[in-house]
Amino acid sequence: MTTPAIDFPPELLLRAQDVRVAFFDVDGVLTDGGLYYSAEGETFKRFCSLDGHGLKLLRRAGIEPAVVTGRDGAALRKRLQSLGVRHARYQVEDKRAAAQAILHELGLAWPQAAAIGDDWPDLPVLRRCAFAAAPPSAHAEVLARVHLVTRAAAGAGAAREFCDVLLVASGRYADLLAEAAA
Repeated sequence: MTTPAIDFPPELLLRAQDVRVAFFDVDGVLTDGGLYYSAEGETFKRFCSLDGHGLKLLRRAGIEPAVVTGRDGAALRKRLQSLGVRHARYQVEDKRAAAQAILHELGLAWPQAAAIGDDWPDLPVLRRCAFAAAPPSAHAEVLARVHLVTRAAAGAGAAREFCDVLLVASGRYADLLAEAAA
């Protein structure tokens, strides 16, 4: 049997144990927050494969990953499609309303939700979720209101760390690890 190498405080796991949907911001969470433009004005984004695999593992554990973002673009849509993300809202100004609509579609409520974000537009979602996280580069007002500040940086494993907490809390982490190590 494969023994997990990670461990999280029990209070975090208790907060996250009933989570069935996980909301992700994009810029500053799934990316490093930088906006890269070509001379022609095309936007480029860098995504972390660790984070992407975390989203895939959530789906396998019965936790639906959902994206609510203020931006849009072909690269982002392609990345989310490749990860099998079925619930995404783009160019959103009111993230609370967009997340509420996803909850309604899934037949879930805020106590069954988790979120990771980094700036003021994410606060209405973070405040309502059972479990909220932020990468260490998040704005101070966000850092003061979340249950977990990840050790990993935005776009470099922060989302995966958030996913790992949810996987451990769901009781599926060890089984998924054993499958991967077999």
